[in-house]
Amino acid sequence: MKKLVLIDGSNLLFQMFYGMPARIVNRQGRPVHGTVGFVGALLKILRMLAPTHAAVLFDGECENPRRVIDPEYKSDREDYSILPEEETPFSQLPDIYAALDYLRIPRAETTDCETDDWMASYARQCGEDWQLTLVSQDSDYFQLIDENVSVLRYRGSSSVLCDRDYLMEKFGIEPRQYAAFKALTGDPSDHIRGVDKVGPKTAAALLRQFGDLDAIIARCEEITRPTLRLAVQENRERILRNFSLIRLDGAHPLPFVPETLTYTPTALTSAQVLRSIGVLDA
Repeated sequence: MKKLVLIDGSNLLFQMFYGMPARIVNRQGRPVHGTVGFVGALLKILRMLAPTHAAVLFDGECENPRRVIDPEYKSDREDYSILPEEETPFSQLPDIYAALDYLRIPRAETTDCETDDWMASYARQCGEDWQLTLVSQDSDYFQLIDENVSVLRYRGSSSVLCDRDYLMEKFGIEPRQYAAFKALTGDPSDHIRGVDKVGPKTAAALLRQFGDLDAIIARCEEITRPTLRLAVQENRERILRNFSLIRLDGAHPLPFVPETLTYTPTALTSAQVLRSIGVLDA
């Protein structure tokens, strides 16, 4: 079976930029800790998963189409335009791109969607002869999990490969129910407000009882707890709007044909890669 690994590059960059134990600068005084962390993590991920195909996908500087649905979507994210360039994760993107090019790993930036949408398109469009692993800390990817799709939450030796059993154990729901689950509970990281009185346990119980979001809304009079029933009734529009923000339909064109993403394993260390592209001195 062909094994495709897709890495959410922006997510990994932010994870490394803010998660490295120390700020690293090279001899020119340029901060490179995000790049150092990214390249080291990238090589560890690829050796851990041993793919036959791989690519890294990034969010481009384009208008977010979900803002049309809700102007508040991700509106609380930090404004990097007011910071010195060297203090932002994006300042290290050129070095990261150089490293990916050196390793001959395809990369692409979105132009009219989010990386999540591309990932969903691969999950929906790759056939049964593909085993797909999506690498990200973003829990929205959980809705894409099936027999051939898993999500790696990379944390070094504490990394977790999330599959259907993981979701059942952690949340008590099926992957296909995850977007509805988040529509009910909300997502503070994306500035999506959930329904009052609906936490993770309550949302999971509702989905186990009714099956999906449409049934919860259509049959809400069957909810026995009066305050919960009223909360669902009064927040119907918000729930449906949240769902449209969170759901990944997999309808976007692919940036690469999967078969073209052949990956050749490398014995290079991260230090060798970083020296070769001039991030660290030889």
